[in-house]
Amino acid sequence: MLELNHVGYTTEDGMEILHDITLKIDERFVAVTGPNGGGKSTLAKVIAGIYQPTKGSILLDGVDITNMSITDRAKEGISFAFQQPVRFKGLKVKDLLKLAAGNGAKYNDLKGYLKEVGLNAEDYINRELNSSLSGGELKRIEIAMIRGTKLSLFDEPEAGIDLWSFQNLIKVFEEMHETNHGSIIIISHQERILDIADKIVVIKDGNIDKYGDKDDILPQLLEGTGSPV
Repeated sequence: MLELNHVGYTTEDGMEILHDITLKIDERFVAVTGPNGGGKSTLAKVIAGIYQPTKGSILLDGVDITNMSITDRAKEGISFAFQQPVRFKGLKVKDLLKLAAGNGAKYNDLKGYLKEVGLNAEDYINRELNSSLSGGELKRIEIAMIRGTKLSLFDEPEAGIDLWSFQNLIKVFEEMHETNHGSIIIISHQERILDIADKIVVIKDGNIDKYGDKDDILPQLLEGTGSPV
């Protein structure tokens, strides 16, 4: 279970982005949405340890991770996928997947991870993570490497990918929802992603505006607008 108790985040120049976030997440799949600039990505980065909260506490399965670094939080079981995937010069796809999966991962396992996200393993497994890969390809590779953690965070995974990739992305998350034993948190504006969540959190002006079952929250978001936000 992830617990946030009165969490706030203020930048070094004094801008308060998150005010007083209190939230418990124990569901398999939670979507976080809301207006642009409301604090969604900041919340994800505070949970992952990229940003340190300036007030409040964060617990994962009862362990206080508030002051832990991103590395220590990863060891506790938190993984994070950036909105814009990182490119690693000189590192190959198979190296990244092996690092994420652990030294015990077999070559065929790595190929299977790529297949799950709609990539032909033979075409990609020995490719270098450089500018020859598109943003959509990098996004799917990044999703392939996040598996089996206590908490998996995805920041707008649909950003920069084409329609076919997006449709495949939905299938990947549906499968993760069925097979993953930890929690998945996805920052997204996309109705199709929100629709496969168990719960939806709406962040607005640095606060929780709504939180509840998808069947209760999504109709409220769509009412009168046709759009989740």
